[in-house]
Amino acid sequence: MVRAPSKAVRVAIIMGSSSDWPKLSAAGKTLDEFAISYVVKVLSAHRMPDEMAEFAKTADAQGLQVIITAAGGAAHLPGMVASHTQLPVIGVPIALKELKGLDSLLSIAQMPAGVPVATVGIDNAKNAALLAARILALSDSKLSAKLKAYKIKIKKDAIHRGKGIK
Repeated sequence: MVRAPSKAVRVAIIMGSSSDWPKLSAAGKTLDEFAISYVVKVLSAHRMPDEMAEFAKTADAQGLQVIITAAGGAAHLPGMVASHTQLPVIGVPIALKELKGLDSLLSIAQMPAGVPVATVGIDNAKNAALLAARILALSDSKLSAKLKAYKIKIKKDAIHRGKGIK
C-alpha cells in the first residue's frame, strides 16, 4: 500500500511478514501525522532474498530517503537491507513470544562495522517514524517546524498528565 497522494514517496516501511503490521502500523500512523509519504512492503530476507535485495539496491533511485524495517527472532531484514543500500535504515525489533524481542533487539543492534542500522526499542515503531522524520527534517524546514511543534505538544501533554498526581 502506498500513502502518497500528491508527492514523492520518501520512506519505505518493510517487514518480513504481514503478521508484523499490527506492531508496525504505528510507524504509518506517525508518518501520516507529519504528512510524510511512505510505501509498505513485505520483503522477507529469508523467503524473498532476491526481491528484498533488489528493492534495497534501487531504493534511492526510487526517490526513497529512509527505510524502516521490522523483524523478529534472528532479525536479519534490517541488516540485509542496510547491506544493499546507502540510505539510512532504522530497525524495529519485534517481540516474539519466546524471548519477548530481546533476541531481535540484539540482532539488529549488533550489526558489523560498516553496516549501520539505527535501532529503536522493541515494538516501538512510532519512534522509528519519528527518527525518520528527524532525518528528513535535516533538509526540510517545514517538517522541522512540525517536529518542533510536536515536541512542545508532548511536553504540554506530559505536564497536564502530571497535574493529576497527588
